[in-house]
Amino acid sequence: MYFYEEEVVDGLAAKFPTYAANFPVWANHANGMLQISIWTALAELGIGASLQHYNPVIDDMVRERYKLPKTYRLVAQMPFGGIEKEPEAKAKEKIEQRVQIV
Repeated sequence: MYFYEEEVVDGLAAKFPTYAANFPVWANHANGMLQISIWTALAELGIGASLQHYNPVIDDMVRERYKLPKTYRLVAQMPFGGIEKEPEAKAKEKIEQRVQIV
């Protein structure tokens, strides 16, 4: 499970008011970078993973079960384990349609 600590984010926003609105966004960006790094490391070890977003449905249950403070914001969950079979190939859009360089 991936979290960020709201007290830390709020503290930084208070310390740097000019950028206050950006800190929650940056917390999510940092969390996303952590997720892709861990997913990549698991893949290199031959371990499968998927990224799930059951929150906010499971937020209270997770806090209660793991005795976490209410200030821990659940961002995502990454179940991982053995790979039974490789996923089927997906049809891909041409890169020129997805990426624009201006």
